[in-house]
Amino acid sequence: DAARGTARMFTLATELPGGIDSVRLLAEHGVIAAIGHTDATYEQTVEAIDAGATVATHLFNAMPPLAHREPGPIAALLEDDRITVELINDGTHLHPAVLELAYRHKGAGRVALITDAMDAAGFGDGSYDLGPLAVEVKDGVARLVEGGSIAGSTLTLDTAFRRAVTLDRIPVEDVVRSISANPARLLGVYDRVGSLDPGKDADLVVLDEDFVLKGVMRRGEWIIEPKTA
Repeated sequence: DAARGTARMFTLATELPGGIDSVRLLAEHGVIAAIGHTDATYEQTVEAIDAGATVATHLFNAMPPLAHREPGPIAALLEDDRITVELINDGTHLHPAVLELAYRHKGAGRVALITDAMDAAGFGDGSYDLGPLAVEVKDGVARLVEGGSIAGSTLTLDTAFRRAVTLDRIPVEDVVRSISANPARLLGVYDRVGSLDPGKDADLVVLDEDFVLKGVMRRGEWIIEPKTA
């Protein structure tokens, strides 16, 4: 009600009191219930998925690691075909082998590459605020001043795309799905965006042969027009 119908996704630690009821409430109202920033067990995560959760918020980060006696939320989120997993591919949040593990287990149709970027993205190193928290960005990595925890990222999606293709060797067509079509379908806007089809909004980017951003079009109008040689 507060969002006046515009809410699309809500991330919650479903093991907390009222968590499962909240998942059901969100699902009933057509809002995506995402599991993240959680200490849930494997069993609690399975319960949340059965209640209607469909997304893993930045899988592997802000949740217990995968362990052989306590598989935790990661195993439950990877194994269930109802879950789309978000991944932050900036070289800091995830080791390349972990990224490959997620793609191999979920398939390209159930991966969404995201940035989790804070407002330092595009502005370089320095001091920033993340809500009430002080953040220091050094060498492109954002960390809380108090405690040193990673505080979001400074990643942009063109960099995530380029890393996935050139460093992680993920097929281009799989990365395209993960960065455009999958998120659009998940959010219920694939009829307008997410692919280059007649009748859609004509939102697109132009990359060169090294996958460096050269042009941006929004709804058929150039925001950054590619330069021709």
